[in-house]
Amino acid sequence: MSARWLACLVLLSWRTASAQKLEKRPLTPQQLEAQLQYQTGRVTVRNGLATLELPADFRYLDARQAAMVLQAWGNPPGSRTLGMLLPSGHSVFAREAWAVVITYDEDGYVKDDDAAKIDYVDLLKKMQQGIRDENDERKRAGYPTVELVGWAEPPRYDSASHKLYWAKNLRFGDDTAHMLNYNIRVLGRRGVLVLNAVAEMDQLEQIKGAMSQVMGFVEFTDGHRYADFVPGTDKVATYGIAALIAGGVAAKAGLFKVLLAALIGLKKLLVVALAAVAAFFRKLMGRKKAGGVGATPPA
Repeated sequence: MSARWLACLVLLSWRTASAQKLEKRPLTPQQLEAQLQYQTGRVTVRNGLATLELPADFRYLDARQAAMVLQAWGNPPGSRTLGMLLPSGHSVFAREAWAVVITYDEDGYVKDDDAAKIDYVDLLKKMQQGIRDENDERKRAGYPTVELVGWAEPPRYDSASHKLYWAKNLRFGDDTAHMLNYNIRVLGRRGVLVLNAVAEMDQLEQIKGAMSQVMGFVEFTDGHRYADFVPGTDKVATYGIAALIAGGVAAKAGLFKVLLAALIGLKKLLVVALAAVAAFFRKLMGRKKAGGVGATPPA
């Protein structure tokens, strides 16, 4: 091979490598925001599984764009959701930003016959103890401890709409600011729609009002509703209402996944929670670096 051709190949390789480096350069929040395509009005998720009848003060990002935002907030690439709801009127990177992350647990039909019998005071104590029991492991792994301070909104189950909601008051590490985790579960024929929102506790009234709206506009479509369950044919989940609140249990793995988008000051925090039936929790946390969107969370 001639020196000229060798020089051309070296130059081509250098240009290709340089281009790849430029492609991987993190987007700024402004650049990412400009790429987001919000949906409004009537939105269908997961090929007709459920519908969202969005009022004017809500907008929706599909699963792909939600993954982009979640990664920008510090989550590892590949977050699998059905999308996310955001209040209209401000950037996803604004201080006051918050979101409702939507996922679907297809573990089967959840029987609700235990709903009226649950002692929520006792359940809270068990959840608090379960979280405390795992804090040593969190510290060894380099993550902040977690404290479940109490109910920010006690659990309520609507047996007519088959919708469940509750809110938790959480504290991470030594942070003096408490975090609000607001949960909605919509029971369906083959599984449960999971909607989680996290903000600061001083936003309770705002989030409470907003999530009350969400309760009203999220519905399974015909064929997927709770009333469409076929006994003897459709799968029944191995857990009930109490386990949904305490953590839920995937039938095979014995674990459930809850995706939370949290806000601490100007930083976005993503918490991925795993729990077993005995209120066993592990939370993995990552923070967005200030330098740009898509930066790798600190270890």
